[in-house]
Amino acid sequence: MTPSDRRPRPLNLQLRSTLAGEAAAASAEVESALTPPLDPEAAAFFDVDNTVMQGASIFHLARGLHRRKFFTTREILGAAWKQAYFRIVGVEDPDHVADARASALGFIAGHTVSELQELGAEIFEEGMAHRIWPGTRALAQLHLDEGQRVWLVTAAPIEIAQIIARRLGLTGALGTVAEHVDGVYTGQLVGDLLHGPAKAEAVKALAAREGLDLRRCSAYSDSYNDLPMLSLVGDPCAINPDVKLRHHAREQGWRIRDYRTGRKALRAGLVVSAVAGAATGAVAAGLAVRSKRT
Repeated sequence: MTPSDRRPRPLNLQLRSTLAGEAAAASAEVESALTPPLDPEAAAFFDVDNTVMQGASIFHLARGLHRRKFFTTREILGAAWKQAYFRIVGVEDPDHVADARASALGFIAGHTVSELQELGAEIFEEGMAHRIWPGTRALAQLHLDEGQRVWLVTAAPIEIAQIIARRLGLTGALGTVAEHVDGVYTGQLVGDLLHGPAKAEAVKALAAREGLDLRRCSAYSDSYNDLPMLSLVGDPCAINPDVKLRHHAREQGWRIRDYRTGRKALRAGLVVSAVAGAATGAVAAGLAVRSKRT
């Protein structure tokens, strides 16, 4: 057994989160350099799914790619059931999870970065633009009006995150980075999905590079899974929160904003954590199936 074989699993998880965060921060530098900020030490970070946009961006991306024959209905439904089963039953096979992480963006292997960017722009206009929450967009604009930079922070592919950021007039985006060589995707991730602790790592890496004072920064999310990111900043805010995040935000005295109707908010609060997690994992795994069969 080698030293690497004896490395504790939590350290591996932390390493993947750190790599994912650093890769996302590096990809955001070009965007952030476009407009010099009036207040260079303060910024705002927005989660995307159910915070900026109604629903899961990766689901809308998958639906758009499905229409463009990237994978079959049978493949995505099979993967969705498998992921949903693990989420609902609460038992996950470590080998299965590791494989899903390693191949989460395997569906784009062999495709070019420019191709995904072009299709992503089309898919945003047809399936995402009308789902933007006006209230959250207004909050982002308030930060911009104060001379602060605003970044999206999402598990969605960085290319899609950047398209959303540009369409909303934001500074840039931090997202999951897929490895590519000479402009062609290899089907592997750089580190891990930008999810949970990885989002916090991305924000910390970006703050260090940009000279941000996190005590003067704001962060917005709907999910308790984003607590590591929310806890980093001096001004956290829960947007359309799930039950656990709403409870935590009330205990901590954080701001809470809910742009859903009462019935919709209650229904979402009861099921969003399990279903959203299953949907994201299902799409990632389902898309990966295609690369393994081509």
